[in-house]
Amino acid sequence: MNTKKRTAVAGLVTAAVFAAAGCSGATPNAETGGKTLDAAKLTLTPTTTAAKGPLDKANWLLEDEPDSLDLDTQGTSAGRVVLTNVCERLYQLQPDMSVRPFIAEKARTPDDRTLVLTIRSGVTFHDGTELTADDVLWSLQRHADPDMEQGDEFTNVAGMKKTGEREITVSFKAPDALFTKALAGDAGIVWNKEQVAKAGKEFGTPGQADACSGPYTLQSWKSGDSITLQAYDGYWGSKPLTRQVVFRWAADSALVNALTTGAADGAYAESPNTAAALKGKKGIDQHYGPSTASLVLIPTERGGLKDPKIRRALSLTLDRAGIAKSGYGGLVQPWGTPVGSGSWGYQKPAFEAAQKAVTGAPASPSADDLAEAKKLVKEAGAANGPIVIGTDASQGRTVVANAVRSALQRIGLKGQIKTVPTAQFEEFYSDPQARAEIDVLVGDWYISKSDPMGFYDNALSDSSNNWVGFKDPAYDATVKKALGTLDDADRAKLTIEAQRKFTDSAVWISVAQVPSVLVLKSSLTGPPASMAYLYYPWAAQLGAKE
Repeated sequence: MNTKKRTAVAGLVTAAVFAAAGCSGATPNAETGGKTLDAAKLTLTPTTTAAKGPLDKANWLLEDEPDSLDLDTQGTSAGRVVLTNVCERLYQLQPDMSVRPFIAEKARTPDDRTLVLTIRSGVTFHDGTELTADDVLWSLQRHADPDMEQGDEFTNVAGMKKTGEREITVSFKAPDALFTKALAGDAGIVWNKEQVAKAGKEFGTPGQADACSGPYTLQSWKSGDSITLQAYDGYWGSKPLTRQVVFRWAADSALVNALTTGAADGAYAESPNTAAALKGKKGIDQHYGPSTASLVLIPTERGGLKDPKIRRALSLTLDRAGIAKSGYGGLVQPWGTPVGSGSWGYQKPAFEAAQKAVTGAPASPSADDLAEAKKLVKEAGAANGPIVIGTDASQGRTVVANAVRSALQRIGLKGQIKTVPTAQFEEFYSDPQARAEIDVLVGDWYISKSDPMGFYDNALSDSSNNWVGFKDPAYDATVKKALGTLDDADRAKLTIEAQRKFTDSAVWISVAQVPSVLVLKSSLTGPPASMAYLYYPWAAQLGAKE
């Protein structure tokens, strides 16, 4: 899908990002000594050190059992963590968050409304049959069904057809800069048509075979117990280092205990709270990688933050550094834009410079910031009643909500916190009526593409995610032009222009970005630490350090 939100435990996201601009290198937990980390000093890397030895079996933890392994019908993070080792996509997201052709061995654009894909030869599905252009076309048509999870990625597609033995041609209604990035996500999975048809409505459920061509086959799924993957001996690419991966699921303390006792070899931690609980544990390393996720404040239709001057004033006085330390143990970084640095899949120096140039979102507000904020509030006029802050009772969101209330008080405004159960909180994202009694949501967000422009359509005048009703014809024109600009350098310039307009108006108020956290037994290495683990066959590179 184009843009995604998550409401995970502790108010964060599974594939979150923390990226100190310009930093590199893994940060194992042994360096933290169990102390609160300094977010400004955390280093991150897209990868871990390459493994030197094979591994017979890895025990891996998920925080939830997948609802389905058919990502067209239920695209959950748990399902992706498993299936990205089993299935392959037309393009592949790399650990450094760049994108390259994959099952589509070659791609060309004879004009800005046409994409021609040459399908790789010599690839077989796990039942031994050849992967063909017919499978690719059928898969794309299935993804494009409006009832499927990825249907919105195909709204600009005018037609798709087989134009050669190993060739698929996609035509567009208008130039589409993000379509190939979608093909590196779930919209690019290539299914075995015959296997999907054979399983019918049961496809993707326990007991059914997979329909894929990746380095691992789905050996078994025992509902409520485990999922087992086995290395595929007929795989066309590099053979996986780990022969078998067994997934089980546990949350919070159970997950921490399993990793601490050695019952599990690793996990991608769903929240910094989990990572914080494992800091300093002997025999466990932590690695932090780039992603697209962020913590944000999302103003609603109710109107308490309707005036951009009030939003900017709140942004100026929000103690982001305090939130990072108190709410997340230093595992989030104060951030000025609404999307993490993992979105910089191209033109990274330009995006890094633009991030540094953002004003109005200080990590720790200064006296000058407070004075400017009070001036903005005075210009905006008296507020009508308290500004209601919507949150659930999770530790991270509670800290953010209290920080928002404190910031409002410092500029002469009253804040009121409305805490609801997590299930009700999730309704805030999708139901305007649920949001009717709050002025701002303590939220989290990520995008599935490594391109910042995958986010900024959220503030288009007609976007369903533009809750506060921001309207700027110049902004709309810039975003739409960028979405149709195929040249990376030109699109980056337009994206940065849209970002400036967005942040200057504080359409959403950025709080922080959070790390993608890989927790791994100290004797193991190899998988990516970045958000790419949702779309890249990470288990194939897992192995022994020596």
